[in-house]
Amino acid sequence: MTPKGLEEVGDGIFVLRGDLKKGMNIYFLRGPDGEIVQFDAGSRSMLRANRRVAQEFGGIDRIVLGHGHCDHRGTAAKLGPPVYCHPDEVADAESDAYKPDYFDLSLMPMPVRLIYPAMLKWWDGGAVKIAGTVEEGDTVAGFEVVHFPGHAPGLIGLWRESDRTAVVSDTVYFVDSAKLKALPHGEASVPHPAFAWNHQRAKESVRKLAALKPTTVHAGHEEALHGDDLTDVLMAAADKY
Repeated sequence: MTPKGLEEVGDGIFVLRGDLKKGMNIYFLRGPDGEIVQFDAGSRSMLRANRRVAQEFGGIDRIVLGHGHCDHRGTAAKLGPPVYCHPDEVADAESDAYKPDYFDLSLMPMPVRLIYPAMLKWWDGGAVKIAGTVEEGDTVAGFEVVHFPGHAPGLIGLWRESDRTAVVSDTVYFVDSAKLKALPHGEASVPHPAFAWNHQRAKESVRKLAALKPTTVHAGHEEALHGDDLTDVLMAAADKY
């Protein structure tokens, strides 16, 4: 049975959408051995719904963060299960700061440049104690961990070869963060350089994702991207900014 408020978006893949225009995604993955893994933790305003979903699943075995930004760690500190991330994200995930030092909001256009500090603080649920780490090649709920650095140094996604499905956090955007709205259906972009640890590596990571030739890509924000061959869409996305 699918917990209330969740959408089943693939084989053993469920999504909880919330916050501004329901643009934040928290994923729940049911592994082949029955393990329930939460991937990403959205924003803190999603805590009540996240707790309810966890209870309806009968508990979450572990939380894996795609990366440690405030809108992806938001509920993790207050849920209880052990939290994992890539080794290169531990420092930011465990930091009390609501944004990493490499953010450069001056690159955003006006007036959203003035709005973002308040939004980032609102989304953040605070520092998260990391119980362990996962790296490229590890297995999470039947998916392979893939390292996609750039937007964040330790950003990871999950890849399932059997149905060519990727769950990739902020490796790629389906939202225009400079205009605070979804991109037209079927379009994607590399994350905005204002939020990049290394923007050129973020572009390389989108190309790395394209090379997997996924048919479904679930990202950290907005609806999934589907298609028989997403290579051209993703390669074009790498050059969006």
